[in-house]
Amino acid sequence: MAADFSHPHAAHMRLLAFGPDDAEELTSWADLVNAVSAADAPWSPPETPSSAEGYFRHGWDGEPDSPYLALDGDRVVGWGAVAASDYDNLDLAWLHVAVHPAHRRRGLGSAILAGLLEEAVRRGRTSVGVDAWESEAADGFAARHGFERKHSAINRRQVLADVDWAGLEKQYDEALPHAADYVLERWPFPTPDERLEELAVMAASINDAPLGDLDYEDEVFTGERMRAYEVARSGRGQRMYRMMAIHRPSGELTAQTVVAVSGEDPTWADQHDTSVVRSHRGHRLGLLLKTEMLRWLAEAEPRLQTIDTWNAESNQHMIGVNEVLGYRVLGRELAYQRSLRPAGSTQE
Repeated sequence: MAADFSHPHAAHMRLLAFGPDDAEELTSWADLVNAVSAADAPWSPPETPSSAEGYFRHGWDGEPDSPYLALDGDRVVGWGAVAASDYDNLDLAWLHVAVHPAHRRRGLGSAILAGLLEEAVRRGRTSVGVDAWESEAADGFAARHGFERKHSAINRRQVLADVDWAGLEKQYDEALPHAADYVLERWPFPTPDERLEELAVMAASINDAPLGDLDYEDEVFTGERMRAYEVARSGRGQRMYRMMAIHRPSGELTAQTVVAVSGEDPTWADQHDTSVVRSHRGHRLGLLLKTEMLRWLAEAEPRLQTIDTWNAESNQHMIGVNEVLGYRVLGRELAYQRSLRPAGSTQE
């Protein structure tokens, strides 16, 4: 059941907590997010009540955000969410703040943020982050509330109809001799229980991805977390594809690329992790895996039209691979961070 969450600095507005079983609120959230995207990121795939239900029931890997609708009277004017993991980064909460385009510049974003900060403090978090599409307004909002810009990421899209297959095949053939000691395999989904821990060890290589100046600890990967990720994907109605590179002499899992295809609208997909274990880099495994993934998707998902990916702006190696694959820039997302500790305080 939905419940009110109010804040004294937002007397004209209230935050309404909701969850995956609140059908009316899920519909309002989807409508709001689509309105925000139309103004800020019109290339974004639309949200639906179904996608909202899956998102707030399962999250990324079994730790869903805690969402709130911002109401002015009975009108939905914005939304916010608090995300906090129990796997790692136990001091950190990630916040999301969005205001309907028709209701901006009225202080509503600040009021939403005030409520979310209170919730982060209640959870014992001492650091918070927010993100937003690049704009002067986002920079100004962050600065007014004590956040510093720490990271930038680029959203890119691959349009499958525009893939230069002849050029890609040439790149693939040139890369193959560099990976003679590796075999590429289509990994089963879900992962067999006995291979989850092995998968987790390999997946932890994503921690080498650049994160700018964010104060962010390495993520902790376990077999349990890998299973939670797969359960969440199924619960959100996504069809999962994982290509794996295996070192022939040792049998070690060395690299992966993962794509999630929308079950609700199988014309689009999201690229999830592409990572290579540090000791096995330099063999062009990223390019080989992503090319093999495209071949697999062409067989298994004939309706698929686009794949979206995210890369740190400083991750020039993966950006280079994606440009070979035909990915093109859609927009830049900025991440900001601040401490919740009083000035001059120290941590025991």
